[in-house]
Amino acid sequence: MTKKSNSSVIDQMQGLLADTYVLYLKTQNYHWNVTGPNFSGLHLLFEQQYSELAQAVDAIAERIRSCGSYADGSFKTFLSRASIDEETGHPNAQEMLRRLAADNRQLAEIASTLQKNAEAEGDLGSADLAAGRISLHEKAAWMLEASID
Repeated sequence: MTKKSNSSVIDQMQGLLADTYVLYLKTQNYHWNVTGPNFSGLHLLFEQQYSELAQAVDAIAERIRSCGSYADGSFKTFLSRASIDEETGHPNAQEMLRRLAADNRQLAEIASTLQKNAEAEGDLGSADLAAGRISLHEKAAWMLEASID
């Protein structure tokens, strides 16, 4: 596969990397700041999810590198590329759950588009990475939605 034939896939992976990093930070923020009667369970759930997202950031960046491009790595670039909104407020626990569930559903859709485009380009490694992200984001969204009162 040539770099030219893979440029659109790399660009989509850069977007997935940015969105994953923003969601990682948002989830960690909620882990630090969640309050209420379900504090303990949500604190642990958010920690599990941000830990998985940290691993995903690394895997996505390494895939970008293995495709011959440099991975973005600045907050400024991530925020300019991301479609997931960063958190600047202090929502209650139920709103945290709703926002994270929606963000995970959105990332599953982004990964699905990436998977289709990578397959069309013959980039099976990137398609495989995207397929794994779909499954993990769908599971994360389900767990978050199941926690909403």
